[in-house]
Order: sequence, then structure tokens, then C-alpha cells
Amino acid sequence: MTHNNDHVVIIGGGGTAIATMYDLCLRGFKVTLIEKGELTSGTTGRHHGQLHCGARYAMGDKNIAKECMTESALLRKIAPNAIEYNMGMFVALNDDDMQYKDNFIQCCLDADIPAREIPISLAFEYEKELNRNIKAAVMVPDGTIDPWRLAISFAAGALKTGNAEIKTYHEVIAINKNASNIESVTVINHISHKKETILGDIFINAGGPWAGKIAELAGIDLPVSPSPGTMLAAKKRISNMVVSRLHEAGDGDIVVPQRQLTIIGSTQWLSDNPDINRVPQEDIDFLNKSAIDIFPCFKNLEYHTAWAAARPLYGKHSTSEGVRNLSRDYIAVDHEKHDGVDNMISIVGGKATTLRAMGEVVSDMLCKKVGLDIKGRTSEIILPNYREYYRGGRNGQTD
Repeated sequence: MTHNNDHVVIIGGGGTAIATMYDLCLRGFKVTLIEKGELTSGTTGRHHGQLHCGARYAMGDKNIAKECMTESALLRKIAPNAIEYNMGMFVALNDDDMQYKDNFIQCCLDADIPAREIPISLAFEYEKELNRNIKAAVMVPDGTIDPWRLAISFAAGALKTGNAEIKTYHEVIAINKNASNIESVTVINHISHKKETILGDIFINAGGPWAGKIAELAGIDLPVSPSPGTMLAAKKRISNMVVSRLHEAGDGDIVVPQRQLTIIGSTQWLSDNPDINRVPQEDIDFLNKSAIDIFPCFKNLEYHTAWAAARPLYGKHSTSEGVRNLSRDYIAVDHEKHDGVDNMISIVGGKATTLRAMGEVVSDMLCKKVGLDIKGRTSEIILPNYREYYRGGRNGQTD
């Protein structure tokens, strides 16, 4: 089923954009998704892959923590082929970490996250390479995400409906308005090098850290802070769980097992440009040391690679420390109400764990905007295996 005259154009090809496409296709909308590179080639394809239960946010924002707990459980249910539910452990390395412990556990419990301290001897049974000088260990229900497989499972689901068209390697270079109404976008096809015009009725800006630049094309000031961070990967998987430092969120405090790699992340700095093309050597040195503090054997591992990705934080700040204090929550903005542009919605912020929820929020907003009462179903349906994206489900694929 499709709705006449309700053609939605989504700008962006990361997890949030793809999940939004899937949600809208299930509700019967015709959707065209435009991405300037390959799907997930931006931030989605560059994060460390932690499935957040919300523990890291419990002391700062209980609502974010609760949502992460809810969404992580939902993703395990609907996307089992993309999730490794391997649990998480927060470890205290010094007396300052120990002072953080009791309040951390209580805040987790207050957010419905089942955190519990375990004997150090049991922590060593679970993770044999842990620093033998740890002072405490707390278990939480974290896990890992395969970022590509998760996003592409949503894409496969969208294509399966017959309502989706995916245009990769198409970059939006102009948003064409008639007074307060967007009529079309102009794109450059990076394969043919030709310009095209894509018409639409409603436009969704889901460009992640590029969302502010996309909004500028429509004459909209959308406050987005691209906040890059470096991650480092070494060859060999030395942990089975996600292992984090038991202290206030900071740099280099999460070790994530991803396939046969060990990833340590991340750092944070301030940039106006989300197209990150450098990895500071001081970040690599710092992350190496941070990983060795948690897993001393990390110093013996073969270096694999280091990379940087920009977080799409909502808001503006002039310092790196100020950006660190920006919320990790997400916001959906109806630009008719805020900027006088009738048919555009932006979604900014969030994290991979909440991509399904973000897609649902945008889709709910869009339905209300066009006067339709259609309930979302993404929490109820098991996603197709990501391989279905390549098997017969690509009827709408145009790359």
C-alpha cells in the first residue's frame, strides 16, 4: 500500500536515515533515499560498534539510559544477525574509580539497567587478560553491533516492501524552494558525473554530522557540532565483553571486541568539517596507553588501523570541552514550525543503539504533519538477514 502524493525524500545514508526509510516504507510511503557515497560510509560505518545498554549515560541522563536499555533489547530481538550480546564490564583501576562505583550502580538500577558488582576472581574468569590490579568489576548488559549488517538489514527490509528507492553516490548540491515549500533537490551523480533533479513532497534531513550543511542549502540554520573522535584497532580479539573504565565518561575508556579485532575508543575534538581526513598521532599514542591500562597484553598486539569519525551532536559550542558536554540525545525538528520551511524535517544526534527509535520519531512526526494516523511497526517485525539486500530485494536499488 502506498499513499498518493506522499513521496518522501531522505537525504543521508547512515543508520538513522536507513531506519527512517524502513519505518516509512512499512507505513506505506514511497521513499527515495539519497546518499553521496556508499550506504554507511559516514559516521555509521566508523563507530566502534558498541550496543549501549545505557550504563555509560545513567549518571548523566536517566532518560537516555532507559531508552538505550529498551532499544538494545529491541535490536537483539529484531536484528539477531547483526548483534553479539556479549555483555559488558566496567572496571575500576584506581581509588578515584572506586569512589564512582556505588553511585554508578545505583544510577543504573534507577534507569532499569541490571548492573551488579561481581567478585574480581570472576571478572578474571570472564576476561583472562584483564589488568590484574583492578579493584572492582561491574557487569552490565552491553553488547556489540556490526554497524554495516545492522543498517543493511533495515535497508533490505525497506526494499522488500517495494516502496523504497536507494540512490547511492548521489550528492545533494542544491535544495530548490518555491517560497516556503521545497519542490526538489538537485544532485550530482558521482558515477555518471551528471546532474539530476529529484522531486518530492516531504524532505527529511538525516545527514548526521553533515545535517547542518544540508540545512544551509534550504536557508536553515541548524545548530550541529561535528565532534570527531579517533578509534584504534589491533589485530586479535583479547576480550569477549565490552570493557569500560568505571569512571566519568572520557577519552579512551571503552574496549570493544569486533570480529577478530580489539578496538579502543575514543577521543574527542572540535571541528567545523565532518569530512575527517586526519588522525592525530597523539590520539593514537593516548589510545594505545589507555588500552594497555585495561588490558596489558594490548602492547603485544599487531597494529591494524586507526580512524576518526564525527559525532553528530545537536547544539553549538566553541570549545572541545563544551562540545563534550552537549547531550548525546537526539532531536527531530519540524522546520515549518521553527524556520518557515513547510515540508522539511531534520533528525540530529543520537547513537547507533537508538537508530530504530529515531526513525520512529521522525516517521511519527511526518504522519502527524500530513494528517495520517498510522502506527509504526518496526519494533514488532524481525528484520530480514542483511544478505537479503543482495538477493532479489534490490528492486529499488539504483547504484
